[in-house]
Amino acid sequence: MKTEISDPIVDEVRGMRNKHAAQFNYDIKEIFRNVRAEQLSSGRQYVRYPARPAGTKTSETSPG
Repeated sequence: MKTEISDPIVDEVRGMRNKHAAQFNYDIKEIFRNVRAEQLSSGRQYVRYPARPAGTKTSETSPG
């Protein structure tokens, strides 16, 4: 049986995350829009990498 150790920092971060999510009724699209808006209004410069191309399946990665 694994016992959980309570970490006050982790508990605080989880509480803040839950409070933020609750403001948007736990709608992930709305949460993302808010985070993106916060980034844009912060005035900071963010690095954005191009999306990696989707890989093709080969016999090595295919099950069976």
